[in-house]
Parts: sequence; structure tokens; C-alpha cells
Amino acid sequence: MRRTTPAAPSHAGHGTGTDDPGAGLRTEFPFRLPRGYVDEHGTVHRDGVMRLATARDELVPLRDDRVRENSAYLSVVLISRVVTRIGAVDDVHPGVIEDLFASDLAFLQDFYRRINAEGHTRAAVTCPSCQEEFAVDLAGGRLGES
Repeated sequence: MRRTTPAAPSHAGHGTGTDDPGAGLRTEFPFRLPRGYVDEHGTVHRDGVMRLATARDELVPLRDDRVRENSAYLSVVLISRVVTRIGAVDDVHPGVIEDLFASDLAFLQDFYRRINAEGHTRAAVTCPSCQEEFAVDLAGGRLGES
């Protein structure tokens, strides 16, 4: 069961949900994988949704035998609990996360940290050409939108 209070429509597709305190708590965040999940039919799925983690989401994986045998597996189980959709794939389970490219798993781990610990999906970056610093929204959106 998902508990979601939608943000105001003006924030749809944007990653923060904190720009307007009256908009309510945003609990789901869209993302776009750098490479994408390739399913058994060869279809690439890139756009997805991650929800905020609950305390249960962080505790339950600790009882998983796969995590007890290999602590590195914790992130696979945890990410599978909070990603609600990748493309047309609604049943996101550890097997789906295991089949992601390493760069996509790293992206989701960082995205998880940003929305759960920092409360936003913005990242500071530096242009490699001109060295100018600016922020990008990891949740996606089109260039020039704010």
C-alpha cells in the first residue's frame, strides 16, 4: 500500500516538492536511468518512479538471508522496495535491480540518498569546458524548466 499526498500540479515532474510548503509532502519522484533496464524481450525501460523510504523499508532487508550472507546486497533489496516502476515494469523486485547496468544501480543509490536524506533531487555540477558551476535536477525534466 502506497501512502501518497500529491504535490501541487505546478510541481509535477520536478524533483523537489519543497519549493511550496503548502503543496503537501511529496512522496514519489520520477527519474530517468542513464542506460536503462533491458527486459527479457530486449525492450529498454528508462523512466521510472521512486517513492520515499519508510523505516520498514530500511529494516526489513536486514532480515533477508541474501543480505546476511553478503552485506553489499542490502542496496539491491532496499532499492527494489522503493522503486515502484521502471518503464512498463511495475513488479520491481531484487531480480530486476540485479539486472540493471552498474551505472544505473549507482544512479538509483545516489537518487535514493538525495530524496531520503537531503530531501531534493538537485545535484551541483561543473561544466568541464568553462568550469561554471550550476545545479541539475536528477529527476529529469527538460532543459530550461525550473
